[in-house]
Amino acid sequence: MYRFLLTPRWLALAVVAVALAGVGWQLGSWQFDRRDERLADSERIQANLSAPPERIGSLGLEGSDRIGEELEWRSVTVTGSYDGPGQLVVRNQSREAGPGVTVLTPLRTSDGSSVLVERGWLGTARGSTGIPDIDPPPDGPVTVTGWLRADSDAGDSATVPVDGTVRAVASDEVAASLGYRLLPGYVALTGQQPAPDDALVGPERPDLGQGPHLFYGLQWWFFGLLAPVGYAWFAYVEAHPRTHPRATRDRPVAAGRGAR
Repeated sequence: MYRFLLTPRWLALAVVAVALAGVGWQLGSWQFDRRDERLADSERIQANLSAPPERIGSLGLEGSDRIGEELEWRSVTVTGSYDGPGQLVVRNQSREAGPGVTVLTPLRTSDGSSVLVERGWLGTARGSTGIPDIDPPPDGPVTVTGWLRADSDAGDSATVPVDGTVRAVASDEVAASLGYRLLPGYVALTGQQPAPDDALVGPERPDLGQGPHLFYGLQWWFFGLLAPVGYAWFAYVEAHPRTHPRATRDRPVAAGRGAR
């Protein structure tokens, strides 16, 4: 009954079904792996957010060129004075409230080190291409508390300061424009003493969800399962052809049957 499965056509269909099932399985498994990575990252970030603030000087960033993922979103404190003339604006920083910019100001400490501080976000008019009026940073020493963030890996076109603006933050590129060294990364300000009196909005919290990977993984596995199930169904239909009812009704009546 199923000898037709050994024909070239059905053998080719079998190969296609197995290949599609394998691809669906691999892509689904990859999505589940991405979900596990996302959950591990969220757990690590949540632990960093919940930990008490540490002095930035105790993290061993001096002489380093990057922020390791184990320090990303770590709560830190740093005391120093803002370098107002070195202030930058990070363009195209939209939020739910609309388009805006973030304000990035170097903070120079008494021990000679310096670090970039994201002082906050300021909304701008839609379609605006100019730099909004921003209050200068406060004079005198301040103590900043904030989340330690890693530099962007965007290319030079985004991170090199042009006319006091950048599209992404890279401390080494900013340092080159300032003429003095900066610690890697930057601090997203969540608190300051004395308290700031400007209209800047604090940073957004990270997304700690698992993302869409579970749904995508199940979706790929479902698509992968459709291939062998569809192959089996069509093979069954081929092996059990249905007799069309109309063919029975149109069958000729035997001679003499029904004649009176």
